[in-house]
Amino acid sequence: GRLNVLANVANQRLKEIFTEFDPVPNEEGEESSGDVKYHLGTYSESKNIVSQREIKLSLMANPSHLEAVGPVVQGRTKAEQFYNDDKKGKKAMSILLHGDAAFAGQGVVYETFHLNDYPQYTTNGTIHVVVNNQIGFTTDPRVVRLSRYCTDVAKAVNAPIFHVNADDVEAVMHVCYAAAKWRNTYYKDVVIDLVCYRRNGHNEADQPAYTQPSMYQKIEKHERVLSKYKDQLIKAGIFSEEEFQDEVTKYKEICKDGFDDAKNNPEPKLESWLHVPWKDFYQRDRETLNMSATGVEETELSRIGYAMSTDPGDGFAVHTGLTRMLKKRKEMVDNQKVDWALGESMAFASLLRDGVHVRLSGQDVERGTFSHRHHLLHDQKLKQDPYVALRNLYPHQAPYTVCNSSLSEFAVLGFELGFSLNEPLSLVCWEAQFGDFSNNAQCIIDQFISCGQDKWYRQCGLVVLLPHGYEGMGPEHSSARLERFLQMSIDDPDTLPDFSDKFEVQQLYDTNWIVANCTTPANYFHILRRQLAMPFRKPLIIMSPKSLLRLPEARSSFDDMTQGTSFRRVISDASVPASEDVDKLVFCSGKVYYDLEKARKSSENGANISIVRVEQLAPFPFDLVKNEVDKYPNADIVWVQEEPKNMGAWTYVQPRILAVLDGKKSAKCVARPPSAAPATGNKNTHKAQQEDIIGRGLSLQK
Repeated sequence: GRLNVLANVANQRLKEIFTEFDPVPNEEGEESSGDVKYHLGTYSESKNIVSQREIKLSLMANPSHLEAVGPVVQGRTKAEQFYNDDKKGKKAMSILLHGDAAFAGQGVVYETFHLNDYPQYTTNGTIHVVVNNQIGFTTDPRVVRLSRYCTDVAKAVNAPIFHVNADDVEAVMHVCYAAAKWRNTYYKDVVIDLVCYRRNGHNEADQPAYTQPSMYQKIEKHERVLSKYKDQLIKAGIFSEEEFQDEVTKYKEICKDGFDDAKNNPEPKLESWLHVPWKDFYQRDRETLNMSATGVEETELSRIGYAMSTDPGDGFAVHTGLTRMLKKRKEMVDNQKVDWALGESMAFASLLRDGVHVRLSGQDVERGTFSHRHHLLHDQKLKQDPYVALRNLYPHQAPYTVCNSSLSEFAVLGFELGFSLNEPLSLVCWEAQFGDFSNNAQCIIDQFISCGQDKWYRQCGLVVLLPHGYEGMGPEHSSARLERFLQMSIDDPDTLPDFSDKFEVQQLYDTNWIVANCTTPANYFHILRRQLAMPFRKPLIIMSPKSLLRLPEARSSFDDMTQGTSFRRVISDASVPASEDVDKLVFCSGKVYYDLEKARKSSENGANISIVRVEQLAPFPFDLVKNEVDKYPNADIVWVQEEPKNMGAWTYVQPRILAVLDGKKSAKCVARPPSAAPATGNKNTHKAQQEDIIGRGLSLQK
């Protein structure tokens, strides 16, 4: 069925489809795992023979995880409408194909349906086509749903549902015309339930009669739909048996020609499977990989800072608590300092100035889960619309979208992924309410984000913000499961790479995604801007902070953000110069640095301990870690983390640090004891564990 859609709907060349059955390595040396051919997507342009208009059709690549691609398609469609100023959905629309069992059984279908009622997520109506085989693999409908129809979930949004006998071709066409007219009249979802059957098993080699003997005895005797429709047309005098056979022969010849072409030219063309053709973007020469600067002029930082600190005026009644916040922001800008929220705003604003659309989505992102962002100011007298400073900075700036999402992770993250795939010159961010809530969207992370380029040859610049850090908030509000993201990172842990002049950018080019745990607003500012400075696109996973949002020590100077500055993959210890007398070299990442630094200041041995922050964990900064090790040749090496030893970054960094040490030393880990739960729910236990970690991390005892 999927191959049929690829060939006859999406107009994929038969040669390319046949090639995927027995491909040879690509001459260009593209390293890719690829995917089974019926998961691949493609893109085509054709002309409507009735309207004579050009039609662009994108068939999205999808995994075997049923219905997971639905919100991705919706996000991609929304982006098409957004960038073409198609507010009513008259230029772009989505069609989703479903199976009956998955449509009724997968919760993401319900999540995706509801997105269509939200202004920043609506695609102005989708046509849903359910291929209702009346069976789910081997399971009868009576045991997989309570309702009579597999499409009853659509009743939740009052979508009209057309049930049609798929053996009646004319009736199917009539229903399709009616559904199209509904969508283009009311711009709401509509469902077509194609009541049909599956002639073979779940695949061609499967034997369905094992579990459904009665059904398949009937199917075996049932006349095929093509034969039925042929007899109907011949009886109506539309064509003869001979003319029909001629058409069948012609199509078989087309298939044979494609098959022969694939045998004679077996090298696959990867560009044939790009379902989002970023024009010119993939033409860049990898030998000239260069990143543009990420620092910004000091005058622009001040301008943005004051704009984000200013009351809208004109009678706009800002909440008194926010008036105090704006005043404190202004004081920071006066002193050329930024906190986390201001650093983020400066990154966004400077990109908007350069014509880059910025979109921030997720639960409570307008205010921020921790009440730190406040990108929308609300008039307390309810007389004026909410004010968004980032939309009022420059005369010809790019649009800024910030939108609270529904209480969904799976569908919303999928939606934002789809949105990010449309335009490489955009910054699309999704923020989880708490980092560990992202595991509700694990399917999108595992099947699309981490391996999308490897499987489907597509790049993606999506930013995923996951609040992470141990502040005694319990097992569900502490860990963003950093270890899972690092485990899926592809840099070789056991081999020390060659360090060339372009090692940093080459690493980024080769990786599947970037995982970072920043400790300063300046570094957060730079890593966001670096997403657009790279001559390619990679997903960025950030362990974003909670307590650091307001920690006075976690502020940055303008000096770290102006022209000539850039993202620092590793932050050295400026207070401890290179020396053979340093006894201990502590590597860490994220919030724990500030706890270590505070304790070191009161320690008698502080001068003999260097604390180095690894800000970019993946790809691992082998070169800079080696520089730090070489600066302190006699120091013991320790990795300190807040997470339990079986979680966090340790299992990822350990072999890589050992590769740097090249057998000359060992490296130890200081962490919470191994645990099934990420964190304790007892405040006193948390405090005792944290004190123990900091104490052992700074101890000079062997």
